[in-house]
Amino acid sequence: MIAGLAPTREVLANGVTVLTKRTSTTPAVTLIAHLRAGSVHDTAELPGLAHFVSKTIDRGTERYSADELAEQLDNRGVTLATAVTRHALSLACTCLVEDLDDVLGLLAEIATRPSFPVAEVDRRRGEIVTLIRQDEDNPAVVAVETLMSVVYGGHPYGSRSKGTVASVERIDRQALQRFHAAYCVPKGLSLAVVGDIDPARAVDAVRSSFGDWKGADAVEVTGPPVAPLTGRHCRVIPMMNKAQTDIAYGFATIARDDASYYAYSLMNNILGQYSLGGRLGDSIREQQGMAYYVFSSLDANLMPGPLVIRAGVSPANVTKAVASIDTELQKLVDSGPTEQELQESKQYLIGSMPRTLETNMGIASYLQAVEFFRLGLDYDVRMPDLLRAVTPAHVHDAARRAIDPANATVVVAGPFEGPLS
Repeated sequence: MIAGLAPTREVLANGVTVLTKRTSTTPAVTLIAHLRAGSVHDTAELPGLAHFVSKTIDRGTERYSADELAEQLDNRGVTLATAVTRHALSLACTCLVEDLDDVLGLLAEIATRPSFPVAEVDRRRGEIVTLIRQDEDNPAVVAVETLMSVVYGGHPYGSRSKGTVASVERIDRQALQRFHAAYCVPKGLSLAVVGDIDPARAVDAVRSSFGDWKGADAVEVTGPPVAPLTGRHCRVIPMMNKAQTDIAYGFATIARDDASYYAYSLMNNILGQYSLGGRLGDSIREQQGMAYYVFSSLDANLMPGPLVIRAGVSPANVTKAVASIDTELQKLVDSGPTEQELQESKQYLIGSMPRTLETNMGIASYLQAVEFFRLGLDYDVRMPDLLRAVTPAHVHDAARRAIDPANATVVVAGPFEGPLS
């Protein structure tokens, strides 16, 4: 019997979930806090609100100024990283074991009692506007964001996570406070504690820092159904001052809890991940020499996520590169995978699991994913058999369901003016 990672999970009386794993490689502890306060909760009037919260949540609390927080963390050699995705706002750091209680106290201050000082909000507003301007000047970002807006329309997945310059200018301290009060709540927090500390001791430390936190119930994520587009949708965004053209090509696919997820995962690996970039990399970059990069990605999420193919090419090769993507997709739809491709992809994905669990940060990130998608604490033990059970027919069926060049959305951004078909 495989022992596996064997982490522990405990839910505190107020709803905070604590995920723990003891490791002894270093005398340190990694903490990752996930709050279910992602950009899916942005309003139509204020896109970018969750991202703005992630940039200001650590800039002052009811007890400490931004400088005081920074000094206390610096004195312990701790760097706090904040980030936001479609579904989660995260805070992550690593500290020495002897500093765990103090650092958890600071983390609780930041997560539960941010004050969003006006001066800090205004300072971060300027930084976010700069980030948005940089994105608007980046063909790769423009291509992907346009693809998502076309594929998902008014669905939350179709919005720009940083928002727009206009929406960021409208976001004030009160809007940040309202968002935090609504979505940063105990039942929406999972905290992973991984390092050289006994799990029971870790839970007690979290309870001491977060146990008195009160708040409303976590808000369930809802959204309109994701309806796959019919017909081919092409967009060209000329950016004539750039040297490279970026292609984003994709479809809406499945949610993470779909029974066919493992077939889709293997299909994506075969298509644009394995070895030098799967079939796409072998054909378009290696054999034809047309792309600086090419790969595919599958983001099966709480709601049906996208399968996206991305490529960077010379403007002269745009039309040929898109046609080659069409060709490789159609081959997979028509014939499915080879037995060798499937076996090699299974070996790759199964072998990648131990590599992700080599560090405390890797383990903590894995535990958060397991919790978020409700995969079970023994997922690392079960995952290899879930992949081994996938047959060529399963992958072939996934390809037929997921990809159809006639119904693809294709976006090109860069020094290219079309036409594109």
